[in-house]
Amino acid sequence: MWLYQNSTEINSYKYTARVYRGCTGFLKQDSILSSFSVFSDPLGAVLMEDRAVTMATASSAPCIRHVFLTGSPGVGKTTLIHKAIEQLQQSSLHLRGFYTEEVRAGGRRSGFDVITLSGRRGPLARVGQGRGPAVGQYTVDLASFESLALQELSTKDHGTSTSSILIIDEIGKMELFSQGFIQLVRRHLSQSTCPILGTIPVPKGKPLGLVEEVRSRKDVKVFMVTKENRNSLLPEIVQTVMEARTHIA
Repeated sequence: MWLYQNSTEINSYKYTARVYRGCTGFLKQDSILSSFSVFSDPLGAVLMEDRAVTMATASSAPCIRHVFLTGSPGVGKTTLIHKAIEQLQQSSLHLRGFYTEEVRAGGRRSGFDVITLSGRRGPLARVGQGRGPAVGQYTVDLASFESLALQELSTKDHGTSTSSILIIDEIGKMELFSQGFIQLVRRHLSQSTCPILGTIPVPKGKPLGLVEEVRSRKDVKVFMVTKENRNSLLPEIVQTVMEARTHIA
């Protein structure tokens, strides 16, 4: 049986092993190993060791099941969500959920609407209108939000378990006045048959319980959107969502 002679020789073989691995890919390592006598050939031994380390690292990595974007207000999170929706729909996937959009009057922002992917629209919040929970100068129309968003989130998945993607834009202060919304999001995070693509705000002031739950989950990938990276993130976001579909039980 071959024995390592010294550290220099070991490192030389390890370098060669990684060159083999880089040129052929992980899935072809078995065919490489078969050309070496693992118990008598030094390069074969190192390849076997390298393969074991790679497999152990891969198996310990968390499986991403949901994808969220975060970033400062107005940085472009919803714009990225729209672009991702367009690309994902080209893959014949069923998307459902909602996104929010600002409402402007006289050149000034007067509130926000909630818009479902099934085409329904209604007020989420308005400046100084109606009665309800308040976030700054905005009054939240909780009944309107729940009539649209909760119905969209409660709809059963269509087709196979991996054919749907759930859009939630966003999980923020206004939406979190709804206990029904909180319960549905938690259920989808833990038990859903489809991945979530959503947005959460950056930490500011008092922590939002559900937002921090999302941020700390090991099966969630959070992308930080900035002015510098917002034009280059889309391919990675879409790829991560597509990969997340394979991790949904």
